[in-house]
Amino acid sequence: MPDGVRPAGHPPAAEHSADPPALTVLAVTGIGAIHPGDDLAGVLADAAPLADGDVLVVTQKVVSKAEGRLVPLDHGDTVGRRRLVESQSVRVLRRRGDLLITETRHGFVCANAGVDLSNVDEGFATLLPEDADRSARRIRDVIVARRRIDVAVVVSDTFGRTWRRGVTDVAIGCAGIAAVVDLRGTADALGQPLLATEVCVADEIAGAAELVMGKATGIPAAIVRGVPCQWLRRGSVTDEVVRPPAEDLFR
Repeated sequence: MPDGVRPAGHPPAAEHSADPPALTVLAVTGIGAIHPGDDLAGVLADAAPLADGDVLVVTQKVVSKAEGRLVPLDHGDTVGRRRLVESQSVRVLRRRGDLLITETRHGFVCANAGVDLSNVDEGFATLLPEDADRSARRIRDVIVARRRIDVAVVVSDTFGRTWRRGVTDVAIGCAGIAAVVDLRGTADALGQPLLATEVCVADEIAGAAELVMGKATGIPAAIVRGVPCQWLRRGSVTDEVVRPPAEDLFR
């Protein structure tokens, strides 16, 4: 499976189709509870009705649980929670009551450094995976080896957005799919050149998958089927999505 990919927007004539593009999003059920040390990749390989070219989206929560990223924490201990958040942060950007907006060592700017109490047993909190790109690669490697199909994996988490209400799922790790598709140098529908358009397709896929997973359904994975084959290549959220400090206009 080659790591390279044709530049986005320039497929050969044979890849053009008269049919309009379409996506299918399927919830993966029957996974059950995941505990530290469980073979999450094996469970997903057995449970997910995957086909070549599919993208499997897996929530951070089950990845963190399987990888043992659980720490003891009394859910009512606000001081202990603040200390835990600070221990997972390289800097604190803002504080408001119990809410901290922080930067994690991964480079993510998010609420409370990704420390999460939802869908976790009383007395514990989950932390972000040590390296979600690596987590995605491990899951993908197992599925490819067991099922003999070429799939991609996205690890998703719920983030808020600056200056916008509401939350959505975004990618914190990926494997086998571009995190960002660079359309600079291609033309728009009217033939005008695109000068600055880079699309974070990993985030868009994570958001689409969340529509069938939900926040209270107990469904930790979904399949997104029908993504352009040009997107299927080696990918990394850390390398492609996290904005370097030199490009950060608000730092």
